[in-house]
Amino acid sequence: MEELAPYDAYYAKDTQEKKIYLTFDCGYENGNTPLILSALKKHNVKATFFVVGNFVKDNADLIKEMVNDGHTVGNHTLTHPDMSGISSLEDFKKQLEGVEALYQEVTGKTMTKFYRPPQGIYSTANLSMAKELGYKTFFWSLAYVDWYQDKQPTREEAFHKLLKRIHPGAIVL
Repeated sequence: MEELAPYDAYYAKDTQEKKIYLTFDCGYENGNTPLILSALKKHNVKATFFVVGNFVKDNADLIKEMVNDGHTVGNHTLTHPDMSGISSLEDFKKQLEGVEALYQEVTGKTMTKFYRPPQGIYSTANLSMAKELGYKTFFWSLAYVDWYQDKQPTREEAFHKLLKRIHPGAIVL
């Protein structure tokens, strides 16, 4: 936490309060996002959705629903590249501002300056650039690996795996 603090970057919150932060990375929509939004609404839970450019373009109604339901929509870059390979502020800025522009087009609002590097890959130069652009960078302290569609555990296995790793202040992906 101390190493990330100068960059306004976080992977957890230092707290004893029994509170976790739910985050979702949205690169494509495979039918789960409406179900997630419905469950969050049912339980009056707010989350942060980190979106890539194509998700915003292809799912304007879901973006509007996220905003209308009071969720935070954060920036997961325009094209989901390995950001650690981007060394110029101009190229870095294009990845973030591209999503900002799409979001503004869809919602008429300014995007919250929350950023998540694709795959969690970054360099300290990237963290500095994000901060310079007014962003707070968010990683995660535990993740549910859902990107391997053919390797999904049962519901019970998933709960067991996640619940034994959960901690106060966890940022859950």
